[in-house]
Amino acid sequence: MFDIKWIRENPEAFDAGLARRKLEPLSACLIGLDKDRRAAETRAQEIQAERNKLSREIGQAKARGEDASAVIERVSQSKEEQAVAEEQARVASEELTTALMSIPNLPAADVPDGNSEDDNEEMRVWGTPGTFDYAPKEHFELGEALGLMDFETAAKMSGARFVILSGALARMERALASFMLDLHTTEHALTEINPPALVRDSALYGTGQLPKFGDDLFKTDDGYWMIPTAEVPLTNLVSGDILDDETLPRRYTAMTWCFRSEAGSAGKDTRGMIRQHQFTKVEMVSVTTPEQSDGELERMTACAEEVLKRLELPYRVVKLCTGDIGFGALRTYDIEVWLPGQDRYREISSCSSCGDFQARRMNTRCRPKAEKATRFVHTLNGSGLAVGRTLVAILENYQQADGSIVIPEALRPYMGGLEVIAAHA
Repeated sequence: MFDIKWIRENPEAFDAGLARRKLEPLSACLIGLDKDRRAAETRAQEIQAERNKLSREIGQAKARGEDASAVIERVSQSKEEQAVAEEQARVASEELTTALMSIPNLPAADVPDGNSEDDNEEMRVWGTPGTFDYAPKEHFELGEALGLMDFETAAKMSGARFVILSGALARMERALASFMLDLHTTEHALTEINPPALVRDSALYGTGQLPKFGDDLFKTDDGYWMIPTAEVPLTNLVSGDILDDETLPRRYTAMTWCFRSEAGSAGKDTRGMIRQHQFTKVEMVSVTTPEQSDGELERMTACAEEVLKRLELPYRVVKLCTGDIGFGALRTYDIEVWLPGQDRYREISSCSSCGDFQARRMNTRCRPKAEKATRFVHTLNGSGLAVGRTLVAILENYQQADGSIVIPEALRPYMGGLEVIAAHA
């Protein structure tokens, strides 16, 4: 969310940022709404001041024994006029807030311009994709052949974009989440949180999923929303707070189920586990001072990369262009893991800096020691990692010609020492 005062003072810069996202100029419209709001508020204040003056005149007239009925009538009329002005101010304020809530964050200066993922900027590559003397299979072929991945039964009870994992694959998903959490908490100094998976409207407004992306979410009949990512509850841990600078950064991690309707993905990744309505993800969130923000994004990305390094999964890191960056982000690094079955890199983590975009929506501030003045914190979030997609990457990269799957060495302690998953293991 944006500071309307900043937009009034920097309309050209604001519109230029929107133009980089291929959006039309909005400063004039927003400034107009703000002008209406301020005019109505000023009018209400003037009426209140006039009524205070009239009230004193009534008292003075009565003290002199004079007829004050005309002044009393004017006071009564002014109450109605003030109510009208206050309602106009309220409506204008709501319109302005709604408009501001629907505008995406402005991209940072170093974000490359572009229209789609094809224009993203490759930053680095780690590992070398393995070679196969046969055509490598995709994860769903491998999982179904093992008898441990069942889409058909899941569809009977829940519909498309669900899966049932069993046996060693069910254990692998649990093992991966534990491995990631242990790494982040013991070596990366993140605090593990077990947050609610159901939240109210305010939490989603705070992180930017509402009002724009309501169709991408699942909602219960009694007003709760199922979280699309643990970013929502983790970031809202500090909603409305004033934090001391010396307590920052605060770094959190959580493993949760995530729920997304995938409303805009019809026809995309219809087979397999890449894009599902319910999936497991380990999330990272940082709350920092503005000065720490850029360095924290590099640190967070490195934490996510380390998971893939330990699992020896080849990947690359790309900086998203203006046409691919998310709604609340000013800068995003995507980590894409190599999938030999698809013969391409696929996203497994997005690490984003939101600047003070979410903090303004949540009204979360920080304050230097011994100072009264506050400023908005910066927030960051990133997958560390998407657990299901990591399982997909292991299946495809560690597959053997007979369809068995070698367990990465780093994961074997979490799999009870199991080294290979064979059919019906």
